[in-house]
Amino acid sequence: MADAEPSPLSPLAEVVIAPGSDPKRERRSSLRHHRDFRQLWTGDALGQVGFQLTGLALPVLAVNVLHATEWQMGVLSASRMLAFLLIGLPAGAWVDRMRKRRVLIAADLVRALVLAAVVVAALTGNATMPFLYVAALAIGGATVFFDVAHQSYVPSLVGMDHVVEGNSKLQATASVAQVAGPAIAGQLLRVVSAGALIGVNAVTYLVSALFVSRIRATEELPPVEDRRPLVEEIREGLAFVVGQPLLRRMVACTSIGNLAFGIMSAMEALYILRELHLSAAAFGTIFSAASVGGLAGALVGRRAAEWVGEARLVPVTAIGMAVPIALVPLAATLPVPPMVTMIVGLGLSYFTIVVYNIATVSFRQRLCPPRLLGRMNASVRFIIFGTAPIGGLLGGWLGTSLGVVPALWVAVVLTFAAALPVVLSPLWTMTELPTVDSAGR
Repeated sequence: MADAEPSPLSPLAEVVIAPGSDPKRERRSSLRHHRDFRQLWTGDALGQVGFQLTGLALPVLAVNVLHATEWQMGVLSASRMLAFLLIGLPAGAWVDRMRKRRVLIAADLVRALVLAAVVVAALTGNATMPFLYVAALAIGGATVFFDVAHQSYVPSLVGMDHVVEGNSKLQATASVAQVAGPAIAGQLLRVVSAGALIGVNAVTYLVSALFVSRIRATEELPPVEDRRPLVEEIREGLAFVVGQPLLRRMVACTSIGNLAFGIMSAMEALYILRELHLSAAAFGTIFSAASVGGLAGALVGRRAAEWVGEARLVPVTAIGMAVPIALVPLAATLPVPPMVTMIVGLGLSYFTIVVYNIATVSFRQRLCPPRLLGRMNASVRFIIFGTAPIGGLLGGWLGTSLGVVPALWVAVVLTFAAALPVVLSPLWTMTELPTVDSAGR
């Protein structure tokens, strides 16, 4: 249940035309015509595609080349998210004190450099599991800063009136990358090594940094004399998250969901490549085809909020994530080709995850005062992603102790548990979610 974070021709680029307004003027106000957002959008798209390539190449390298065990895959999965626990909270306070455009560029360059080192190690035969752990941890650290700055940058870059549109477009970008990336990776893995494929990701991060560097908007930083001790600023961000009842429930839902997905992520490569005896190309095809569900979610996210009600949509999608994910462990036993079962189960889950993410991310951006955005996003991501490395380690332990398939069933049960905080809440009886003004902040 990743918190997230499109084609320019996507229906999401349309805006609602108010009665009596000028349609041509409204169309021009779409973020498609916002130059600085296009630079951010393009850079994000490149990084997302590269991330998908490495997301498949790294576990394939670990399983097929380094012959990783269940426990080692759990540690690798945990290493990718451990930085959210280690530096997640202070990162928000630091980002609020820095120019977010520079943070994004620096994070891209660090990730490109680390991935280049992985490529050299893999191509020279010097890659080891401990080396991959360190690389994953370093990439995760840069990603913490990138993600906090990224989500905090969108409202100031496009304005609050376009926050939902901006988030929808960026979510659609991730969904398109999830469709194209695994398919490309699966086919390339037929002819090139996993290490060489990771090199493509290094290049995409470099190009992403180039596009972000072209953003012209200037940022106004808070005066230095207004800064308070770091601990106080961190506490203020956490207090805001904990003090908002609806936000607190959404964060609980997402954090438990990410604990479950941490378990599943640790076991996915072993399950598909060893238990189901599928190829690396099939591994890529499964996630590519399933990610069409995520793209569909990005396309209907705004309309779904209108049909169901943006508040009611949260518990509806939380339940929608849990039910189809059970098809993943069932793929080993159902009288249906396992690829088909996996694609259907993951595809339906991705659809609801994307709709859920659009609704909840937009809600907290509208709810939070601008001066707290960095700390609020960091506090949220510390809580929701802090459970993922725990899930990875738990997945490695469960896979070693019980087996891969039983570990996946534990993840399914936890996904149902994740829905409870929002299902048992006032969200069912609400239509609109509160904003910073209606919350009295």
